[in-house]
Amino acid sequence: MERTAVMIHGMFSRPWVWERYVPRFTERGWRCLTPVLRHHDHEPSEPAPGALGTTSVLGYAADLEVTIRALPEPPVVIGHSMGGLLAQMLAARGLASAAVLLTPAAPAGIVGISPAVLRSFAGIMATPGFWRKPVLPSWNAARYGLLNGFPDEAERHELYGRLVPESGRAVFEIGLWLLDRRRATRVPAGDVRCPVLVVGAENDRATPASVVRKVARRYPQAEHHEIAGAAHWVLAQPGWEAVADLVLDWLDRTVRG
Repeated sequence: MERTAVMIHGMFSRPWVWERYVPRFTERGWRCLTPVLRHHDHEPSEPAPGALGTTSVLGYAADLEVTIRALPEPPVVIGHSMGGLLAQMLAARGLASAAVLLTPAAPAGIVGISPAVLRSFAGIMATPGFWRKPVLPSWNAARYGLLNGFPDEAERHELYGRLVPESGRAVFEIGLWLLDRRRATRVPAGDVRCPVLVVGAENDRATPASVVRKVARRYPQAEHHEIAGAAHWVLAQPGWEAVADLVLDWLDRTVRG
């Protein structure tokens, strides 16, 4: 039976972030689905939908649940950054046969603030009423916090040009969960019963390695790896092939086809 992986992109991005992973997974016998999160289906040159600003991570998770429930059996869910948080939420709903969390955002209950995170997101959080607006990091913030794993400046500029605005509400729910009365990013750890792979990056400034370790410790069944010298964008920066193969090898050991 064909194995299915649902690959979930993170903040400020779209399914193109998986453009290197999909061919590699396909070669290993995987069917890859790369859904676009709600209100992210516009080009960077187009204005963001106004409704994006108030979209909750719960809305993203609800859309993904509809996609997954249409499948004949629970897939593997693979998420990067915010997508890693969404993967945890879906796994807690019993919708995943396994969950792969790549430099994942942390659920409510884990303090993810650090000087590097503050520097990466300060410009957004200093915007009045950011929690109800579409938001996008400045070039300097993205260069520092998201793209620091790319040694080539031209490649950083090219990637920055492909980013799209994110929901200010989602940024608030993840970064300031203590102030969120709904605790939208809450994930009951005991409800995650499937195998879990957690991958952190030594030089990650958006979801620091120390935070990712805390995520891994929430799930007793989790296998944790920290990639030396890597930064947040493990989907494309130098060394991405080794990370993709790490995931594929773990899946071969863990998930029956």
